[in-house]
Amino acid sequence: MDDTRKVIRIGIGIILLLAAIAGVYYFVTREPGKTVEEKPLQVSSPPATESTASAASLEALSLPSLELDKSDDILRRLAQDISSHPGLSKWMKTRELIRGFVTAVDNIANGISPKAQIDFFSPKGDFKAVKRDGGITAVLASYDRYNPVADVFISLDARAAARLYNALKPLLQQAYKELGYPDADFHDTLTQAVAELLATPVVEGRVLLEKKVASYAYVDETLEGLSQAQKQFLRMGPDNVQIIQTKLRELAVACGIPEYRLPKARIYAPE
Repeated sequence: MDDTRKVIRIGIGIILLLAAIAGVYYFVTREPGKTVEEKPLQVSSPPATESTASAASLEALSLPSLELDKSDDILRRLAQDISSHPGLSKWMKTRELIRGFVTAVDNIANGISPKAQIDFFSPKGDFKAVKRDGGITAVLASYDRYNPVADVFISLDARAAARLYNALKPLLQQAYKELGYPDADFHDTLTQAVAELLATPVVEGRVLLEKKVASYAYVDETLEGLSQAQKQFLRMGPDNVQIIQTKLRELAVACGIPEYRLPKARIYAPE
């Protein structure tokens, strides 16, 4: 679990159009060898409003003929319909938005951290840990660095994001083909990436860490055994992880991913 000065963002990132999929990171307390109980996390489902309507029912978004290599400027303009939060425009200043998004989604779907594609998620300040009660744990303020990421993410309008996603499918598919997937459907990979993040448990309690040469690892073997993408997501802190997962589920359903293909929310709590 990286804690370099450019602490990796996620998670989400994860999902830039569908949301930018998102920053991410947090920890939990666990003593070595201690049994852990998993139990369902009670998260309210978003109301069945227009923003959570099936993607098939959304009116078509009319776009001019777009070339993948020249799509950044119009995407930045269209992003204004997804959210009025000023933070989103900062995220969109990166280049090759569609290719970066597709690569990040592919990485997350395969459990790989998308840090190279979403370095704009990098929070201010450094990750900090402290020795306490015989163990090393994260300073809670380290989680707060990701609050701005969560704020932008939850500001996304699901309906507008779904309309844009559907309109951009040909370009997304083209970028995915460039990655070396000539016959695969990008939408299936997006579904897998969303499921990877939603399967990340929300952890209750203090997380014990082990100091490595230039980073930290989880003492808890279950947490350390998560994929790179999921461990990056945990670093955002439990509150932000839960908020982002709830919004991500809403966005996924709006973009046409069936609810039954999405993992149920859950917590991971030490006894």
